[in-house]
Amino acid sequence: MGFFSAALLAAPALAHAQPLDLFYERTVMRAADGRCGLFTPEVSAALAAGQAQARGAALRAGVSPSALQASEQLARAKAGAAGCGSADIAMAAQRVRSAFSGFSRISRLTYPGDMTIWQADRLGGRESRWRLKQEVSFGTDRLSFGLAGRGGADALVGVGRFADGAAPYGARLLLRDTRRSAGPYLQRASNGPTAGLPLDRRLPPREVLIAYLAEAREPAGRDLLPKGETGWAFRFPASAVDVLARLDPREAVMIEFLFPGDRVRRAYVEVGDFAAGRAFLAAAAR
Repeated sequence: MGFFSAALLAAPALAHAQPLDLFYERTVMRAADGRCGLFTPEVSAALAAGQAQARGAALRAGVSPSALQASEQLARAKAGAAGCGSADIAMAAQRVRSAFSGFSRISRLTYPGDMTIWQADRLGGRESRWRLKQEVSFGTDRLSFGLAGRGGADALVGVGRFADGAAPYGARLLLRDTRRSAGPYLQRASNGPTAGLPLDRRLPPREVLIAYLAEAREPAGRDLLPKGETGWAFRFPASAVDVLARLDPREAVMIEFLFPGDRVRRAYVEVGDFAAGRAFLAAAAR
């Protein structure tokens, strides 16, 4: 029996087997790569992005975090028991190389979530541009949020476009503080898939949120705006990127735009496959 076939048969038999099997399969091969150095950096990065995307799909389908953890432990044990020089692992590694052979030639990908999408673009160029972006409506206003920059130097940016021409003096990003919480807060009637759960019901109470004040504010450049529109760009601390990437893909984060007179306008962003999109961008730099 081949290495992949044995791996799939060993996966826990749950109702949501398909996304869990995919996560398990990619975790086995990532662990085997870590032990045996099976792949080039490009293929390793592609496999990491695929594993992150499979994890998000499994969670959104209703697979529990504990089931994912058990699957990951089983996958690592499976990889650890395989000899680096075995025919089975060589065959499985070749299948991975074939599956991801065209990955380095892909410049754009879309990562769908429950409510919205992340758009990833790893084309180079001299101008600053969106590299990973989510578009959000809040009231009559619009937000573009994600990673923007040039030459792989990506900053975490939010660009607000306000229908009434209002100019915020500041902005803050609020997300779950993983040091003070065991997992996501999802305000729903029962466990299961999270499709349709509004983003404002995917945040914890305010006392469990951590806030990052924007470090810079300026009128948004044309490279970060739809043609003919204006807006305000805010850059958030680089340390927030890693925190965002570690969040559960089912939850949301909140951006508050601050206006004179203690007025606040709030926009919600779905975490979704931010980590997978970030890994996709990283693969281009290898």
